Amino acid sequence: MTSTGRDMSRLLDALVDICGPDYARVGRSVDVVGGRRAELVAVPATTRAVADVLRLAADEGLTVVPRGSGSKIDWGSPSSGADLILDCGRLDGLWDHDVKAATVEVATGTPVRSLQAALALQGQRLPVDPPSRTATVGGMLVVNESGPLRYRFRSPAEHVDRVQFVDLAGVAASSDGEGDNPGLAEITGVITSAVVRLQPLPQTRRWVVAPASTPLKAARLAAEAAEHEVSAIETDLPGAGGGEVAALFEDADPYPLATSWKATVSPTAPPWWGVYPFGRNDVALRLSVAPDDLAATVYAVADAVGGAVPVRGSAGLGSVHAVLPGNLPPDRVERIVESARHVLLARNGRVVVIAAPIALAGRIEMAAPHDLF
Repeated sequence: MTSTGRDMSRLLDALVDICGPDYARVGRSVDVVGGRRAELVAVPATTRAVADVLRLAADEGLTVVPRGSGSKIDWGSPSSGADLILDCGRLDGLWDHDVKAATVEVATGTPVRSLQAALALQGQRLPVDPPSRTATVGGMLVVNESGPLRYRFRSPAEHVDRVQFVDLAGVAASSDGEGDNPGLAEITGVITSAVVRLQPLPQTRRWVVAPASTPLKAARLAAEAAEHEVSAIETDLPGAGGGEVAALFEDADPYPLATSWKATVSPTAPPWWGVYPFGRNDVALRLSVAPDDLAATVYAVADAVGGAVPVRGSAGLGSVHAVLPGNLPPDRVERIVESARHVLLARNGRVVVIAAPIALAGRIEMAAPHDLF
């Protein structure tokens, strides 16, 4: 069902009653999901208001898409659009910060960077670093978005004790978490807050960076770095030479590796560190394989493409992103992906398409939300 005419006015009035006069509106050009503008946007500030919005949507048969910063709203299998965007921007802040127990409850519309800044005042952090610079806590948790720190600290879901959420019928509930993914993938609805476990903020962070002109060289350097006490091992292979491997040391001695690599130690990360190698107009593949098999996988993708492809990600975990031009025809993309899958099958690895231009995403197989990271 879509709302038009008098229905639109009635629904907007109902959303204003729930969220307030400045926090419910007609969709604008920036409110696009799956290439289609949403008709309505609601910005609730509490779990109760989220429940009221979702109950109204369920009663009226409206399709709802939650939005944090919107950085990943069109990743994965494309949506057919949304009647209503539930913007989580007012679900912001943290409370019950127990410094001694190293836990805090955080509203899921809170930007990850804001959370880290607040925790740093108490010498703590949530050990995550999602590459989406504007990522919110909720957006990060929904897809389990991981950055370089996953090498040492595993995925964001690993640090969740409990979440509060509202299901699509507008019923509030909570979920206790155990293991690597505490039921987050099974939640259908909107996560409104999460209790997370914290780590001490490291006193020192230093990077050792070495040139790696080929995937084989990158794999060798990554294997050597894995023998040291590192928090992350990343590689950047632009596809036209000039690649690098970098290792992050936190409160650990970087100089033995620096000596072995004949490299310098820097207090700042290389500019590509923790940054996605693709843009909105590219096709992004996520390759996951044992680190020892990563070089062979990258070469196989390059063979399928007919030339070197840019690759960036965790050389230490064997999880990287490869970039294809966004103007390739759908059948060409499918053949490249199928070729990579054939190679990875023998190595117990996986390849999925996580992002593509909207026009292309609707014509190729895209990753499901739980396969994005």
